[in-house]
Amino acid sequence: MKIYGDSQSGNCYKVKLVCHLLGLEYDWVEVDILAGETRSAEFLARNPNGKIPLLELDDGFLSESNAIINYLAAGSELYPDDPLVQARIQQWQFFEQYSHEPYIAVARFINKYLGLPEERVEEYAAKQEGGHKALKVMELQLRESPFLVGEDISTADISLFAYTHVAHEGGFDLADYPAVKRWLGDVSAADGFVAMG
Repeated sequence: MKIYGDSQSGNCYKVKLVCHLLGLEYDWVEVDILAGETRSAEFLARNPNGKIPLLELDDGFLSESNAIINYLAAGSELYPDDPLVQARIQQWQFFEQYSHEPYIAVARFINKYLGLPEERVEEYAAKQEGGHKALKVMELQLRESPFLVGEDISTADISLFAYTHVAHEGGFDLADYPAVKRWLGDVSAADGFVAMG
C-alpha cells in the first residue's frame, strides 16, 4: 500500500493517522504541491484530479481523504459496520469538507504555505468568520459527547482533528472552545497516535 501525500497537509495527515491508529503498514511518497508535482503527467496518470492524498492499491487508486480513511478503517472501531453510525460519521465528514476545511484549512494555507502575501490578506481575513462558525458547531456537539459520534473515536474525529489541531496556524484562537480543546487532547492520547509531519 502506497500513499502519496504532503506531510504538512491536514488531508494527507488524516490518512497517515488512521494507518497508525490501526497499525497498517504503508509506503509514504512525499509530494511537493508548491513545486507542481501533482500537475505532472506522471501524477495525473494516477489521479486526473491532480490532488493528494492518493492511495495506491494492488487494483488501482483511491482519492479523496475521507473516502480513503473510511475504506482503510472499514469494519474497525473507527468505522463500524452499523449503517446509522456510518451515516453520522459521513455527516461530520461532509461538514468538514463544506463548512470547516474551506475556512480553517484555506486560512492556514494562505498563512503557513504562502506566508500571508499582501494580495491575499483580505481573503485570509474573510475566512475567519466561517472558521469560527464551524468551531462553534463542534463545540456544541463536544459538550454533549466525548467524541463527535458518541463515546468512541471514529473517522469523523480524524477528519476534523486534522485541521482543527493546527487551526492556530490559520489565525484561529481556540481559547473560547474548551470542549474542542479537551477533544483535541483525547484524540492525541489515542493508542497509536502519531503527530503531523
